[in-house]
Amino acid sequence: MNVLVIGGVAAGTKTAAKLKRQDQSAEITIITKDKDISYAGCGLPYYVGGVIEEKEELIVNTPQKYSALTGVKVLTGIEAVGLDSDKKVVRAKNLSTDAEETYTYDKLIIATGASPAIIPIDGISLPGVFKMRTPNDAIGVRDYAETNHVRKAVVVGAGFIGLEVAENLKLRGIQVTVIDFASQILPNILDPEMAAYGKKHLLKEGIRVITGTKAEAVLGEGKVTGLKTSAGTFPCEMVIMAAGIRPNTAFLQDTGIEMFKGTILTDGHMQTNLPDVYAAGDCAMVTNRITGSRQWSPMGSSANMEGRTLAQIMTGDEKEYKGVLGTGVVKLPNLNCGRTGLTEEQAKAAGYDVITALSVTDDKAHYYPDAAYFITKLIADKTTHKLLGVQVFGPGAVDKMVDVAVVGLNMGAVLEDYENADFAYAPPFSTAIHPFVQAVYILLNKINGDMVSMTPAEYAEGKAEGYTVLDVGLTPAIRGAQYINLGAVKGELEGIGKDEKLLLVCTKGKRAYFLQNRLRHFGYSNTVALEGGVFFSDVKVKNTQTEIPADEVTRVKGLGFLRDKTTADKFNGRVITRNGKITADETRTIAEAAELYGSGEVTMTSRLTMEIQGVPFDNIEPLREYLMQAGLETGGTGSKVRPVVSCKGTTCQYGLTDTFALSEEIHERFYHGYSSVKLPHKFKIAVGGCPNNCVKPDLNDIGIIGQRIPQVDLEKCKGCKVCQVTESCPIGIAKMEDGKIVIDDDACNHCGRCIGKCPFSVVEDYTDGYRIYIGGRWGKKASQGRYLDKVFTDKEEALDTIEKAILLFREQGNTGERFGDTIARLGFENVQEQLLKDDLLSRKTENLAAQKHLKGGATC
Repeated sequence: MNVLVIGGVAAGTKTAAKLKRQDQSAEITIITKDKDISYAGCGLPYYVGGVIEEKEELIVNTPQKYSALTGVKVLTGIEAVGLDSDKKVVRAKNLSTDAEETYTYDKLIIATGASPAIIPIDGISLPGVFKMRTPNDAIGVRDYAETNHVRKAVVVGAGFIGLEVAENLKLRGIQVTVIDFASQILPNILDPEMAAYGKKHLLKEGIRVITGTKAEAVLGEGKVTGLKTSAGTFPCEMVIMAAGIRPNTAFLQDTGIEMFKGTILTDGHMQTNLPDVYAAGDCAMVTNRITGSRQWSPMGSSANMEGRTLAQIMTGDEKEYKGVLGTGVVKLPNLNCGRTGLTEEQAKAAGYDVITALSVTDDKAHYYPDAAYFITKLIADKTTHKLLGVQVFGPGAVDKMVDVAVVGLNMGAVLEDYENADFAYAPPFSTAIHPFVQAVYILLNKINGDMVSMTPAEYAEGKAEGYTVLDVGLTPAIRGAQYINLGAVKGELEGIGKDEKLLLVCTKGKRAYFLQNRLRHFGYSNTVALEGGVFFSDVKVKNTQTEIPADEVTRVKGLGFLRDKTTADKFNGRVITRNGKITADETRTIAEAAELYGSGEVTMTSRLTMEIQGVPFDNIEPLREYLMQAGLETGGTGSKVRPVVSCKGTTCQYGLTDTFALSEEIHERFYHGYSSVKLPHKFKIAVGGCPNNCVKPDLNDIGIIGQRIPQVDLEKCKGCKVCQVTESCPIGIAKMEDGKIVIDDDACNHCGRCIGKCPFSVVEDYTDGYRIYIGGRWGKKASQGRYLDKVFTDKEEALDTIEKAILLFREQGNTGERFGDTIARLGFENVQEQLLKDDLLSRKTENLAAQKHLKGGATC
């Protein structure tokens, strides 16, 4: 049997290897357009982030190694361009010679996979635009990011690959924005409320996510400088296109093969409508295992299984491929997400009588170190109790929750099949009743009427309108809600009618269910428990006049919202600028946000942030979401690096450096790059364009000032009676001594005003540089900083010195003291010596990992 396989990655190599093991007499040839075969496509994002260190680790098998191991012939650099199924001939192009070649077959397997969908917009070919499909793509991204010192990137697409790439770019210290045309992340993978939770988590982790947004053009001359979108323009140095994939099947047009939107239609035996032609992997349309309807599921796992089953079928085994469940799992920053089966929307579309329940459970014994949680949404048929799908979030092993569901879905399990399931238990691994079984019990309670509940999706849609919220948490947590001490409920609730509509809310949902059970006994007939409690949903009580809890005031302060002392519940929110610079679009957004969510007034702070006035407490999160859609953020408070300020060095006649460019670089590297780093106290940075010090760099924890160091050519000095150099020196340190000009370098402030003033070109040449002040502060305890002895002529060295100062402050500062206090305690000479060496940088990883300064000294 002469078998030809087109495609050499997952499905192609798996089919060929298994087929050869099944039938050693078969002559099997793989042709593939790529030079690599059998590479770790799913591992590419982790090479970008450095989790996978060496690029060689991405290659599972080389063609030579694979051929020796399996006995399959592999031809790389061969692209299929046509098929004549009547003659059983494939036409191909040799990419090395451009010659057309033909390959005959008895059986043909099409496993050409898929390629990234390229959005047809201007600038798509600029350096700095990448896709993520092959090892070369990942290698290119990592190399470009390192070589070009990329600080900002935009990922187009919020699917599995897009979010994995975003996480790994963040690991590299790159500020990431993810956009998607869909209204949610992970579209068709998660239900909307689960996607909203994931988006909220990503925002909390510092990855900006903007949905419902279309990419319109990549901007830049010679390289990427930004991405224009329907939500505005986002400055960046790199764009990753991860907006879906398309099957590699264009060469099959006009061959008679049946396709749907580019995917090859197959039956249960992976066979196409053409005789002796099969398809598997990302190019093939298979079926959904639950509904039996057509489904495209381009996943590496299913591609491998399709390939194995196909090989068995082709060698006579009585097998069929029963379809996919759409199982997937994705790692996000400090949170994992998994899913399988149907979403709630898909289940309804398939005609099921859908019921769901969301539960929050421990992922292992709660007392065991590193115990965390699972957020589990189960989808089932209310009539038959058949399990239909699951979606899970958690910091730990969400895959085990998904895999438990997969087995049940494959076997057509109903919820009762999980009752008393004897899953493995020990405190380091699970809970006594498995978390999945706990979720099943909760859904069964709901179906059986033992629990009446409201889903987070229903709550978000407004179904709680008209309900009185009762807070039944361990401690009061919902502003404006009546608090109920569960342990004290021994009878009727004072002042609450038995037929009153009551929404019972606790932290995760369990105590709300317990209260409901107890109230039923006392005759309350209209209670509803909120699934997932405040752990999952933001619960608000309307028109409340109650005091805002102190911990909430502290929390929103960390988001950049400071309480307006003249009001009961209003805050002023600080919108971060790039050192006072914002675009016209951003200005409009801030003004609109002020009108929609605040008092309509906007002020400037002394640190050049914009402050939206009079924001009611309940408007804080909607305001932040509105600003984020335009790429704006709030913050600028707390014991960490604060927003950078600078003078207008490109406008001022005395400016010696581009202070906007330098301060923006400092802003990205240290304000954003160190945003999660806790320090002993606030740490302020200022950039001045010249020694005039208009922005007071010497009154900041770190101040960097532009310098122009004059180079004196004494041979040209004529000893003029009226020296233009001395006349131009504003501080009077340029003097004539013994008939020659003398400039005391130790006393010179390097303002550069003497340069070019001598008619005989004595002071014509100069060197630009930077002077760094450390330890300054203003306020009630003002002190002037002191400059380091060295004038830095290399910008990167100056930036490294700033980083070393931050690291020294974190490592050697006492919690609660300012940087100037640390310097005074350690001694200036000691600190200067450390800043001029690199030991602090060598200890950076250990320093940043240390759990310290958990509550610093900053009060605003």
